[in-house]
Amino acid sequence: MRGARSKSRKRALDALYAADMRREDARDELARMVAHSDGAFNPYVETLVSGTAAHLAVIDALLERYAESWSLERMPVIDRNVLRLGVFEILFSDEVPDAVAISEALALVTSLSTDDSPAFVNGVLGAIMRDKDQLLLELTP
Repeated sequence: MRGARSKSRKRALDALYAADMRREDARDELARMVAHSDGAFNPYVETLVSGTAAHLAVIDALLERYAESWSLERMPVIDRNVLRLGVFEILFSDEVPDAVAISEALALVTSLSTDDSPAFVNGVLGAIMRDKDQLLLELTP
């Protein structure tokens, strides 16, 4: 199952990345990807993309807060979107344990981004995981 989830995260990242570059909603990008795909999409891709898009304003505000000295605009696009996926999985999804979400995020940035990205992503997501209970209280209306 881990392999399927890892592939789902990569496809979700592809959709988030493309949407970010086009300044579009990631759900629209995912619909385009599905329409032009030969194969079936794992439903977890849709869960990740839709969930991240639905919570994007909150996720981005948290990233601005936790990524000390880094604005969203300064972050590499890959890192920004991997962080978005990671925050979604940690705070808004019960599909995987938090440590797995962080491990998967690190695997993505290790293979796709800069040499400094794994430490940066680990630091931000680790701090969010550490503060999860308090953050969820803040986010509860």
